[in-house]
Amino acid sequence: MRAPSKPRSPFASPDALRRGFSALARLGSARLGLSPRGRAGRVGEADDDAARVSRRGECRPGRVHLVGAGSGDVELLTLKAARLLAQADAVVYDRLVGEEVLALIPAGRERYYVGKASGHHSVPQDEIGALLVTLARQGKSVVRLKGGDPGVFGRMGEELAALAEADVPAEIVPGITAASAACASMGIPLTDRAHAQQLRFVTAQLCREGGAPDWQALARRDETLVFYMGLAKVEAICAGLRGAGLPDDWPIMLVANASLPEQAALTGTLADMPARLAETPLPSPCLIVVGSVVRMVEAHPAAMARSEAGPSRA
Repeated sequence: MRAPSKPRSPFASPDALRRGFSALARLGSARLGLSPRGRAGRVGEADDDAARVSRRGECRPGRVHLVGAGSGDVELLTLKAARLLAQADAVVYDRLVGEEVLALIPAGRERYYVGKASGHHSVPQDEIGALLVTLARQGKSVVRLKGGDPGVFGRMGEELAALAEADVPAEIVPGITAASAACASMGIPLTDRAHAQQLRFVTAQLCREGGAPDWQALARRDETLVFYMGLAKVEAICAGLRGAGLPDDWPIMLVANASLPEQAALTGTLADMPARLAETPLPSPCLIVVGSVVRMVEAHPAAMARSEAGPSRA
């Protein structure tokens, strides 16, 4: 099942994107009609207010901002993240940050790629922490840009610890995590009163040799279970959950490149998903969603739009 082709963005170039985000920030202040004293005032005062609000979140010398780049679609980036990218002296970024997001960084600013893929780390984690400290101590404003949300399987805690040990101030700016983007793009919720009253995120790295998860604890029918970084572990996940008591026909969905034009997905059951994936391979990054909410995919109006846009893989 493929996502529909995206309409052309009104922000077709990096400059247009920067102008668009700036205009949206000004529009928000204008609608609020904020005054310099924080009370409702004349709309004509909005430009001053926009500047005041902007300063509140601006990049400052010697500070590191750990920023979520979202799921890849630049239009899902937060206004604050866009503003910080436009202001930063240096940006340290990961593999899963989209090119359209990187295009928001003005020319001439320092860029440092420290991306990781499964089994291939371009820069060790302790060196990333040391780099952030060095840049901040040079008096630079720094954005540490991470795909998705920096606090969801992004090793943010280790980087915060390195900054704290060096007495470098830091700020966290959340982003849209892949689980939210994947389910939204497929037209289903992560939780639903009739399907899932709980939500659990799990890193599939637990499926490595010697690190098997507690399948009994994960095999629940009243929750949505989301595995990150699990494309190579689909067979182990399906077998583990079936062995722990979930039925063979329990729904599972794989979504690759969530929210991007090249998004692709497979829906099936714990029993048949390994064979489906072998027949129709998906690229990484790929998210795995397990739970009865997956049954809502074909019943949701968004499924009709997808069927009109391209072939189904369900």
